[in-house]
Amino acid sequence: MLKLFLAFTLVPALEIYLFVKIGGAIGVLNTLLVVLLTGFAGAALARWQGAETMFKIRKSLNEGIMPAEEMIDAALIFLAGMMLLTPGFLTDTLGLLLLWPPSRRRFKIYMRRKFDQWMAEGQVTIIRY
Repeated sequence: MLKLFLAFTLVPALEIYLFVKIGGAIGVLNTLLVVLLTGFAGAALARWQGAETMFKIRKSLNEGIMPAEEMIDAALIFLAGMMLLTPGFLTDTLGLLLLWPPSRRRFKIYMRRKFDQWMAEGQVTIIRY
């Protein structure tokens, strides 16, 4: 509950702070142009990465292979799109990093390690049928 509260209060507060600071440094119009540019770049990158990932998923399924990695990529691309919908420099940066394959790969490695840690601690249980 505390983590959600912090996410819903600290992230917007930090975004507002960044808007004010950056807007003061480069001007309001330039700040809006940067936000629009990151939105446009993010939308184009999300579309490209999403289409590429869907192609890989279809290819794996046609070959009878479970597309686990591709499904994780699809989830992260979706999350990146959600980040880009939220106006702000911090969320746009995180969204763009999740769309860029090298940084997305690093995030997936981190998440795998975290998931393994949760399993070792008994916080996550996998039920097999």
